[in-house]
Amino acid sequence: MVLWTSLLAIAGLASSARALIRFPCSQLVTERFDPLVTPGVVSPHLHQIIGGNAFNLTMDPSLDLPNLATCTTCRFKENKSNYWTAVMYFKHPNGSYIRVPQIENAFVGLPHGGMTVYYIQPPTNEKVTAFPKGFRMITGDPMRRSRPALDPTSPEAWSLTFRCWESKDFGDPSNSFPPGGGPYDTFELPKKKCPGGIRSNTFFPSCWDGKNTDTPDHSSHVSFMQGTVNPNAGIILMDGACPSTHPVRIPMVFLETVWDTPKFHDVWPTDGSQPLVLSMGDPTGFGHHGDYLFGWEGDALQRAMDNCVDIFGQPETCRDQGGLTLQTDEEMNSCSKSVQVEEVTEGTYLKELPGCNPVQYGPASATLIPDSQCAAVSTTIPLAIATAT
Repeated sequence: MVLWTSLLAIAGLASSARALIRFPCSQLVTERFDPLVTPGVVSPHLHQIIGGNAFNLTMDPSLDLPNLATCTTCRFKENKSNYWTAVMYFKHPNGSYIRVPQIENAFVGLPHGGMTVYYIQPPTNEKVTAFPKGFRMITGDPMRRSRPALDPTSPEAWSLTFRCWESKDFGDPSNSFPPGGGPYDTFELPKKKCPGGIRSNTFFPSCWDGKNTDTPDHSSHVSFMQGTVNPNAGIILMDGACPSTHPVRIPMVFLETVWDTPKFHDVWPTDGSQPLVLSMGDPTGFGHHGDYLFGWEGDALQRAMDNCVDIFGQPETCRDQGGLTLQTDEEMNSCSKSVQVEEVTEGTYLKELPGCNPVQYGPASATLIPDSQCAAVSTTIPLAIATAT
């Protein structure tokens, strides 16, 4: 959690900031599934998934996720949405790979890994419209291996970053700037040891065309707000305007993932090389991306946006003001799914990354390895698994 007093002061929003909700979600499953980009087949790379247990290989927009899910890994019981991002690996000097564990964020309790989720409103009285049934979107591009050619002052250019914590102390200066802003965040993976670990910051667009719940590229129906970013404040509480093509203000979904990289400092390379790699074979971090699939019950999210007016985002406030139901850590952590792709992805050093993902440094975009050249578990999944619930 950021130091909100500093954040508000930096952003100049102490008197105008409206509201957000902030809550943990423990890990549901780690799997090579991506029902948005590769529905019906095993994804080329590994994802860590949180949220409702209706998550599956194929998720038709017509599905009633809140009723299909019997539990959720998120703090609010009404939130059966799913969120997923790539997994981080550490490359040992001997060339093998091991998953970097995810650990809990500050002030969220004791979830099992997972992420911290934010739904952020603009610091104005502008109406925020909750997502409709069937809504989904992505942010970022897993094939990138260089910083995209965007206006460096635009919100989109600041939407995907990494925070290098200089200490595990919550009061450390490296935790005193908003996520995505300040001198401790980078657009690429940090190129040094981070004594407090690394936090991934994943922002989604906050403007919608008001018509499409999805598009073939899973991104054209949404847009980042417009405006000039304050480098010290980032976009978390930025008062930007939606473009005319996407006039409907939706909650800005933001994910924080904390990676326990100090666990590997004793075997960190001594030649100055950067040993971290994302699961799609990305050692740069520019392929950092995230997926969102809406699944809140009824009008629960709209109630939260209308009534949870706590700038600190504490779940208890939304319980009292928005009528939402809180789960305990034990309830969140007990919700999980069994892995359906029979392959080893974590807990031991691996000869290669799961799937067919050679490390590709760029700066050109990465390329996929054809299935015919892939010795990993097939990316064509049996129908029995594809239709399992």
